[in-house]
Amino acid sequence: MSESSFQDDVLGELGDDRLNEIASLLGTDTAGARDTVATTVGAMTGGLQQKAGADDEDGAEVRQAFAEVAEPPLEGVSTLGGGLGGLLSGAMMAGVLAKLSRPVANAVSKKTGIPAATVSRVIEMLIPVLLAVFAKRAAAGRAPGAPPGAGAPAGGAPGAGGGLGDLLGQILGGGKK
Repeated sequence: MSESSFQDDVLGELGDDRLNEIASLLGTDTAGARDTVATTVGAMTGGLQQKAGADDEDGAEVRQAFAEVAEPPLEGVSTLGGGLGGLLSGAMMAGVLAKLSRPVANAVSKKTGIPAATVSRVIEMLIPVLLAVFAKRAAAGRAPGAPPGAGAPAGGAPGAGGGLGDLLGQILGGGKK
């Protein structure tokens, strides 16, 4: 069975209703919306990978956000608001994605001709979907049959022992078609 691409997972999580909403926002059909979503997701994941590889504060923040997304939710508070652990880690990654939104919107706008403000609105709709896909992909890495700690950074430290590359590969998978 072939592994689905990250964009396919995002489109699947997005669903027909939200895809139609994006198409309406863009003034296009669902095929045009799919293309724009795929372009935007590719730019977002590329930006995440680039920032994660940087040896600066932004890089450390992205690596920490990925490490938190990959950790299972806190056990004792899982009934609070759908899982406080997932909410907290999602908040950090949401912040990272929000920081990427302006440069990604500008890049996608330049490539597609869609106004950057419109692309920014699409990105706002995509952030919760991206968070859900990140969490599902991270959880899949902990599924039965996966080696213990598969994709997790060694010792829990982001980037330690090559763990970041495994973690990014696990969560983003084949980020581009």
